[in-house]
Amino acid sequence: MPEQPTDTDTATATNQPLRIAVIGAGPAGIYASDILTKSTDPAAAGVTVDIFDRLPTPYGLIRYGVAPDHPRIKQIIVALHRVMENPRIQFFGNVSVGTDIKLDELRQYYDAVIVATGAERDRDLPIPGIDLERSHGAADFVAFYDSHPDRPQTWDLSGAKEVAVIGVGNVGLDVARILARTGDELLYTEIPDHVHAVLANSAVTDIHMFARRGPAQAKFTPVELRELDHSPNVQVVVDPQGMEFDEASEQAITSAKALRMVVDVLSEWALRDADPNVGRRIHIHFLENPVEVLGADGAVVGLRTERMELDGNGGVVGTGTHTDWPIQAIYRAVGYRSEPISDLPFDERTLVVPNEAGRVITSSGEPLPGVYATGWIKRGPVGLIGHTKSDAAETVGHLLSDAPTLPRAPHRSRDDVIAMLASKGLQVTDFAGWDRLDEHERGLGAADQHPRERRKVTNRAEMTDIARRGSGA
Repeated sequence: MPEQPTDTDTATATNQPLRIAVIGAGPAGIYASDILTKSTDPAAAGVTVDIFDRLPTPYGLIRYGVAPDHPRIKQIIVALHRVMENPRIQFFGNVSVGTDIKLDELRQYYDAVIVATGAERDRDLPIPGIDLERSHGAADFVAFYDSHPDRPQTWDLSGAKEVAVIGVGNVGLDVARILARTGDELLYTEIPDHVHAVLANSAVTDIHMFARRGPAQAKFTPVELRELDHSPNVQVVVDPQGMEFDEASEQAITSAKALRMVVDVLSEWALRDADPNVGRRIHIHFLENPVEVLGADGAVVGLRTERMELDGNGGVVGTGTHTDWPIQAIYRAVGYRSEPISDLPFDERTLVVPNEAGRVITSSGEPLPGVYATGWIKRGPVGLIGHTKSDAAETVGHLLSDAPTLPRAPHRSRDDVIAMLASKGLQVTDFAGWDRLDEHERGLGAADQHPRERRKVTNRAEMTDIARRGSGA
């Protein structure tokens, strides 16, 4: 095991500026870095931050989790770019902490580590038949249409006319909307040719969204919901049987303006009939709980749901009445989950790094000195960008309050880090490399037959090569 910093190191180095490593270059990690470098706390004076990401590019789920037809949300990258230009913040891409470099090894170069690796895998849905062919996780489909370089770049939409989306959060809405849109409708976005080809050859005509609870418990936002109905090729129809409200529902609607807006839109859609002349339809079914995926010859042929009823307290109970829906493919959008990092505590029940307000704790409940967490790896995949900022502020606040007692790393310069990574033979990318790749993708988009802001490069090796050109690497 690498040599650990000692109490003597702490005593002799506390007057030196903090060196912080952040694992994960998504919004959570970048916001934490920004807060650290802008803090007026005396402990943050002169702090420098190095951000590591296993991808050769920064921005995490903003680049690889936001639907391509959401350019407004992707504009968050403009603000994140300004943060990354800070000379006290360095980006090390194409470095997987836990694999390429172990956590204990990293601690030899940094006084504290903030883990901000987020959540990008699908949570399990433990019902019979969920593993049948043509049963997919929403995160896998998102990774496909966002062209994640480490995920499969093939998909088949040619064999299913009616598909199910299980879950009615914003991810479920994204999946339903992309499934319903034609390939040509997305030619203005950054999608590459292979994604366009899959959408252009889609056989899907009807998408059925299922929620086990009622409309007053829906988790999506009004803007996301309205966007379902923006395409002239798509009609949204809400099953009126699920539009039920109890006392708890009415209280929730009264106390939340956004929820009232959601319910108003759903109520309007529940009054209209499906138009057979519209090419594709999205059907929303509330109070229908998926209990089994039906199969034949190893593939999905249907979905069985149980009718639920409101219990008056914001929950639901089963009625014992079942319906079989003729479905040929299923997309489960029941939430994302984080993945463990080697040598870092991980709670397999809650699927987060165990922590107390950002301080990582061991299995015995003791703080792990100098190790912190922020973002979805800290609190689970809930909340919007605003929550991420306040969450990062909490974690950074505790790190700075701990600063006087943190063991100080023996190696304290970026040159030491660069030399260590080079000794491992890693093809590291930096932030100037991201700007090169960004310029290249924008050039591809401008030169396309259908000009758009950018066209993504999807191959990791090609991305890395472009990013490292002219860097002297």
